[in-house]
Amino acid sequence: MTETEPPELPRGIALAWGVAADPQRGPKREMSVEKIVDAAVELADAEGIGAVSMAAVAAKLGFTPMSLYRYVSAKDDLLLLMQEQATGLPPQSHLEAEGWRERLIALYEEQVLLYLRHPWMLSLPITGSPITPNSSAWLDAALAVLEPTPLNADERVAVALAITGDARWCGIVQAGYTEQSRGSGLTPAEVAVREATLYDRVITADEFPALRRAIEEDVFLSPADPFRFGVDRVLDGVAAYIAALDRQEPHADAAEWVDLDPVELAGDRRLREAQKAVREAEKVLRAARRTERQTLREARERLAKAKKTG
Repeated sequence: MTETEPPELPRGIALAWGVAADPQRGPKREMSVEKIVDAAVELADAEGIGAVSMAAVAAKLGFTPMSLYRYVSAKDDLLLLMQEQATGLPPQSHLEAEGWRERLIALYEEQVLLYLRHPWMLSLPITGSPITPNSSAWLDAALAVLEPTPLNADERVAVALAITGDARWCGIVQAGYTEQSRGSGLTPAEVAVREATLYDRVITADEFPALRRAIEEDVFLSPADPFRFGVDRVLDGVAAYIAALDRQEPHADAAEWVDLDPVELAGDRRLREAQKAVREAEKVLRAARRTERQTLREARERLAKAKKTG
């Protein structure tokens, strides 16, 4: 029985760990992987990820694109290294907090700040687990926080990923508001007021009754942080689960939270055709509703004009 050879590290991951072979030729003293990544991150921070190309990075460094390819052989590798550098190591300040819950909150808040400093990271596709040193360090920090609890290994990873996912979602929304502010010249508060006004204009009680009631309660102008509320409620659930484990109650059945096979969910050809028909019907319904809203708005405007002239 022959042993299976372990897979070779992709070059981008090997570069992140510092185990890739050095280029055989090129402007060695003036150029390095670190300088290339530094220049690319500076471009992305200043102009967004769309400004990053091998040619643009080379121009920033004063070299030809071919010079870069001797060090970083593909743009995907460059993006991976940029993400790794921007991520950095998790700060140790979370260890100053008391207990697993407050330490996870501290890590969550640091991750949100990380996305606000480098919003272009949120545009990078997720292609699997980031097997790089800094990204691994963040996951390690969260798992270490949970080790004193009675959670098993699967549960610790699940909680860590939940917090990371909440931080990313918060970062996406907050970075979007920041970009709106930058592009419009409005403050974040003014952007929120404009957004609330637009909602108030198009959302009717007949079509969206629950959302209309929320608007009338000024939900879009509330100072409350909905993301932090969500994280706190997730951790409430984790705390209750840990308390149950402390009472010697059994762990959740892992078989109940195994991923379902997408192929099984899709079903046979007839089911897929039925789903397509439903999507088409929904599209027609949305178009009809848009027409209805437009007609109602025009009718209200005509009524308002008639009252003024009458």
